[in-house]
Amino acid sequence: MNVPLLDLKAQYASIREEIRAAIDEVMDSQRFILGPEVAELEQQIAGYSGAKYAVGVASGSDALLLVLMALDVGPGDEVITTPYSFFATASAISRLGAIPVFVDIHPRTYNIDPDGIEEKITERTRAILPVHLFGQMADMDPIMEVSEKHGLKVVEDAAQSIGATYKGKKAGAIGVFGCFSFFPSKNLGGYGDGGMVVTNKEDAAERIRVLRVHGSKPKYYHQVVGINSRLDALQAAVLSTKLNYLEGWSAARRRHAAFYDAAFSDMNVKTPYIEPFNVSIYNQYVLRVACRDELMAHLKKQEIGCEIYYPVPLHLQACYQHLGYREGDFPEAERASRETLALPVYPELTEMQQEYVVSQIKAFVSG
Repeated sequence: MNVPLLDLKAQYASIREEIRAAIDEVMDSQRFILGPEVAELEQQIAGYSGAKYAVGVASGSDALLLVLMALDVGPGDEVITTPYSFFATASAISRLGAIPVFVDIHPRTYNIDPDGIEEKITERTRAILPVHLFGQMADMDPIMEVSEKHGLKVVEDAAQSIGATYKGKKAGAIGVFGCFSFFPSKNLGGYGDGGMVVTNKEDAAERIRVLRVHGSKPKYYHQVVGINSRLDALQAAVLSTKLNYLEGWSAARRRHAAFYDAAFSDMNVKTPYIEPFNVSIYNQYVLRVACRDELMAHLKKQEIGCEIYYPVPLHLQACYQHLGYREGDFPEAERASRETLALPVYPELTEMQQEYVVSQIKAFVSG
């Protein structure tokens, strides 16, 4: 049996007619950049995330870059973040000439450990950038307390966690900015790149709107230097259609996660730990096992999709050698990079497929 890590064709088949109608409407209008479709999606995402404002941009990576630009982060500044995340988390900092300062992760949630943040704050620290990894939000209360104590801004990297909640609050709406990605593999994914910035501050939202169009307002008049990062109308139309299904899709992922949790309870593997005050959207379902690479090879041989998120933590990437970090500096992030493996958890996954995944992992663990 073939079980892909993600089956977007199955998702598309279930909403094909609605998607095609939405795309046709944009094609008939011949308005492709920003426009009413983007404005409508911005309003919808703001409402969904519990923020007052949302601004569509070209990608989740650009969302991170733009918010740091809006905070005037620049050369020599420091931004505290996690070493266990997708590269865009750190690269947005580096592209502005600033320095990513890493704090190790909590060993059970894989999110940044709030207890390690304050000791990394210096006179050059400008912001804290927690990542809500794998669909679960970071522990935000202590992060916000430290940020307020030191007068720092908090930017939420919520690329993997749209709709996740922390003590009843939605991802993206706690810090001064929240950043979403609409990469196709995300729970709310477009048919290409796309991203969104959310905030509760009107002036912050307006700054992002200006920065995303080369810093111009009005057109051709530039008070600041921005970038070209506009969400296009086709993506907005697709995302607006799919947003209607997002809660149901996330609930299906939670059901699949519960199935796995029960099935793996008597096996020598660690299932995801979700804090009792969190609701995860399971952008990934990540197992932890000592013989991870051997398990991955076994699953791929049985045509079961799986993926490592992430094989090399950020502080050990070749491009960050100049920061002086060494292996052993962040042991929890390094251990996670050696032991974690993501399994299929997408909404359309069938019980038969899940049973097959479980049976193959059981065969490997007990073999």
